[in-house]
Amino acid sequence: MAIPKIKEQDIIDALKYIDENGVPFHNLSTKYELVSENGKKYPPKYVIAVAAHIANGSEITTENFTAVEARSFLESIGFNIETKPTDNPKPTINDKRGQDYKNPFSSMLIESKNLIFRGAPGTGKSHLAKEIAADIISNGYSNNYTDLTDEQKKQVEFVQFHPSYDYSDFVEGLRPKVNADGTMGFELQDGIFKKFVARARKNYEDSQKSKDTIEKEISVQESMTEFFSNIELGADTFKTVNGNEFTITSVDDKYIYIYIPGNASANKLILNLDEIRRMLESGEKFDKIKDITTFFGKTFASQAYSYDFIIYKEILKRKKKMSKSTAKAAELKKYIFIIDEINRGEISKIFGELFFAIDPGYRGRVGEISTQYANLHSDPDEKFFIPENVYIIGTMNDIDRSVDSFDFAMRRRFRFVELKADERLEMLSELNDEELKAEAINRMTALNNEIVKVEDLNENYQIGASYFLKLKTLDFDKLWTDYLKPLLQEYIRGMYDEEGLMNRFAKAYGYREISEGDVNEAAQNQG
Repeated sequence: MAIPKIKEQDIIDALKYIDENGVPFHNLSTKYELVSENGKKYPPKYVIAVAAHIANGSEITTENFTAVEARSFLESIGFNIETKPTDNPKPTINDKRGQDYKNPFSSMLIESKNLIFRGAPGTGKSHLAKEIAADIISNGYSNNYTDLTDEQKKQVEFVQFHPSYDYSDFVEGLRPKVNADGTMGFELQDGIFKKFVARARKNYEDSQKSKDTIEKEISVQESMTEFFSNIELGADTFKTVNGNEFTITSVDDKYIYIYIPGNASANKLILNLDEIRRMLESGEKFDKIKDITTFFGKTFASQAYSYDFIIYKEILKRKKKMSKSTAKAAELKKYIFIIDEINRGEISKIFGELFFAIDPGYRGRVGEISTQYANLHSDPDEKFFIPENVYIIGTMNDIDRSVDSFDFAMRRRFRFVELKADERLEMLSELNDEELKAEAINRMTALNNEIVKVEDLNENYQIGASYFLKLKTLDFDKLWTDYLKPLLQEYIRGMYDEEGLMNRFAKAYGYREISEGDVNEAAQNQG
């Protein structure tokens, strides 16, 4: 094993590459860190692997040299390498401590990033998806979703596709909004998946930041909160450099809404809150509006910059001397998005251009795209991408008529796992009755054996174990009449001798329909 042929400039270029693209999970450092002049920290082995890729065009791999070799080489050419602290706090549910996952499919999801469970109805696909999510989020401590804390549940999202589900529900779209003056308008709002990805991306980016950076961000947020809390909305007046008076009417998580009484043509303006936050966090001095234009890489100043400049100045002027905020580096977490009945939605319409971004090979900035409504964003140049710490699970029934139309572009981006009817029998332990469980398995097995004997049916039409969980509140006869019989009747509709087939199914299951004579006899016995 040996360090590849690279120079100091290759290392510098590698650090820039990592700043732009991040570090994959499996390349995060466990022992050493390269600390740059501005305090950023990088995994030494991955730095060298990227440098070799830049210099020689080789594949990015860390398998050809050790961490010690990487450390020695980087120190020999003048880079600062530190040993990561090895504190051992009490294990928590987010602290794996080398344990294996409880569910074998958990490692499969981590490896593949996108997974679809397919199979017969009742095989517990949705239940399994939540088990895997709990298993991964808890780092192997529990596969029960209810055991997760409220904070950990934010790392899991669940949605069910249906024929009317579309891009605006999933990614982003225009939604009706009642304005402050009572008029109706439309507002661009993020869909459920984009909101989820934003949470995951924030965690991913925070986990790459140094302790000092996080403390600076906390301090800036406290200053902004203090400023907006202490002004009287709609009353306190501010003045731009050009003498235009304005008031701040409201503030939310993304925007500052201002009113400009002297402007007859457009007396309302919406400012991007994040722009002011970035100015404050940068530590740079903004003495004129041109400085803001330069900071954001623009050729010309926008109207908003005049108001950003004044609010920035006011926040600094009113900022109180606070004790330094203490913070610890954010823990890198995994986020799992579950799509139930993924094949029931029109996949191309729902995902749109996200086909590219969800590809496991294009996670991170390498897979960034412009969404359909990018021109309406506060920053039209902003790109959307899915970070490394997002995993997707889908479920689908093989007998659903929409399976055949499932988009082929989507098929190749997911790993498909078939679940057969008898593969998830362990879920019947929830019945808490071994005799009941054994009888349920016997009846299910006999019924499924009879189903596959029908010429036009196959294993995809078998009955899964989750149907038998209804025995918690029903007996076997009610389970048959209210759930299984209607389902099987739908399966064989239009086949020859439907009644004969249903009698065969009922006999295999162990259901004996009460005849009129049996009813009369039972009534006489009761009398």
